[in-house]
Amino acid sequence: MSDVPLRCVVDTNVALTANGANPGAGASCAANCATALLAISNSGHVFVDNRWLILGEYGKKLRTRGQLGPGDLFYRWLLTNDANVRKVTHVAIMPRPDDPTDFEELPDPPSGVRYDPSDRKFLAVAAAHRERPPILQAMDSKWWGWCDALAKIGVHVHFLCESEIQQKHRKKMKG
Repeated sequence: MSDVPLRCVVDTNVALTANGANPGAGASCAANCATALLAISNSGHVFVDNRWLILGEYGKKLRTRGQLGPGDLFYRWLLTNDANVRKVTHVAIMPRPDDPTDFEELPDPPSGVRYDPSDRKFLAVAAAHRERPPILQAMDSKWWGWCDALAKIGVHVHFLCESEIQQKHRKKMKG
């Protein structure tokens, strides 16, 4: 695993994969995700939206009580540090009037890219902040195919499971 950016947007599938809840991910991918989330919790900074859409999605898929996996612990850390500006930045995003899952701050998709409505909030946060923080990604293979096109509009993706996502993307493209 290459160096994990410690200032980033974290896609939900990273936390789920760290918890072992992604059946397509191997043990090394889950370990990479868990290690990345621990590093971010210890000395990183997370970018989320000001409307709590990202935290709301985490809340539907992750836990804060009981036996917690690494993704759940990251979510609990994020809730604990939500108001700590040294650890969390809330980025203002504005839903478009005609589609509440699309955002004013999100550039039009580059050629060949079709934004999944559930991914738009992550993309909008990364695009809207002046730092253009990278998005951490685990196993959503469509992002692999979009990586170069997204970089052209200033949105960068950091893949925690590069070899697995490459293989998954190749398999999908053949089928």
